[in-house]
Amino acid sequence: MKDEIRLFTPGPTPIHPRALKALSWPMRSHMDPDMVSFNDAMARDLEELYGSPHGGFACVLSGSGSFGMEIGFANLLEPGEKVVVASNGVFGERMIDMASRLGALVTPVRFDVGYPISPGVVRKHLVRVQPKVLAVVHGETSTGVLNPIEELGAMASEFGSMFTVDAVTTVGMLPFNMELCGIDYAYTGSQKCLSAPPGLAPVAFSPRALATIRERGKPVSTWYGDVSSMMDYWRPSEGRSYHHTVPVQLHWATGEAVRVALEEGVENRASRVGNVANVCISTLETIGFKAFVPTEFRLPTVLAVTLPEGLDDLLVRNTLRSDYKISVTGGLGETTGKIWRLGLMGEAAHLCHYRHLMVALGEILGAPQLVETFDQAAQEC
Repeated sequence: MKDEIRLFTPGPTPIHPRALKALSWPMRSHMDPDMVSFNDAMARDLEELYGSPHGGFACVLSGSGSFGMEIGFANLLEPGEKVVVASNGVFGERMIDMASRLGALVTPVRFDVGYPISPGVVRKHLVRVQPKVLAVVHGETSTGVLNPIEELGAMASEFGSMFTVDAVTTVGMLPFNMELCGIDYAYTGSQKCLSAPPGLAPVAFSPRALATIRERGKPVSTWYGDVSSMMDYWRPSEGRSYHHTVPVQLHWATGEAVRVALEEGVENRASRVGNVANVCISTLETIGFKAFVPTEFRLPTVLAVTLPEGLDDLLVRNTLRSDYKISVTGGLGETTGKIWRLGLMGEAAHLCHYRHLMVALGEILGAPQLVETFDQAAQEC
């Protein structure tokens, strides 16, 4: 049995107890009536969680959030069709790479790391390109920036473009409404805000996206990711068709995690993560850490902090891992060695969880007052 490691990473997150218990539920065939009814309920819950419009389609894909990203491009775009990708981090760049590999004509619109996407700049490219799809990341995991999807969605609608959104670090923890924001496709990963095990990508399509998929003039480039075929398993008009063998235990766990999120309420979860983020940053600032992203466009679920001058990034994180069984993630891409990215999603977004980190940091950095500062800030929040 491996030692328990406390996760303070931007994914995976600690598994919710109900999701963990569901992993031990008895195995069923992927075509079993119990599995079918469970999936039907999970799809309805996902539609509620995403705020998807009537007549849309939600399901979980057998793959990670990156599979969810790729499926959107594969099903909504054909080779030679135009897509504008607004990017301000590593995962925006991944969108550009995926869409390019699938043969789409990609127009990248890049913004500086640590700053949000500017709708005004994107508009100029939409005027020029007239793309079929506008694609953005809602919460850029690599930098902790929250992008303005409401404005971007309205703009996509104005130009007749479909709007696809990476909601990996937002849906299930922050307010998210596909219908209000004009979103045609959105996806996340089971191991993020839902606190389920990795391995599934909960996704949702709008009626317009489904119509685009049905009207394709040729088959989707990927058999495994063909949404039309998946719908015969998830939402058939007659009977239930086999597509692939779904990971049953992951379905049990993720379905429970989605239900937990709805029972707590997204507004309550957003309040919880906001409180934890505020307490953490106010505490860490007393020993030289600083918020990497200004408050007005800071992503609460991935708190990016710059390191105190002289702090040895790898040494401290390795000490946390070896001596305290604590896992903290550093920067990614341009921010490597410059920031930490603290995950405040799902079960990680609790003050009692982050108190363990403050105890360890206080001992490592010779700042015993850190825990007292944290406790005081927690009482005041």
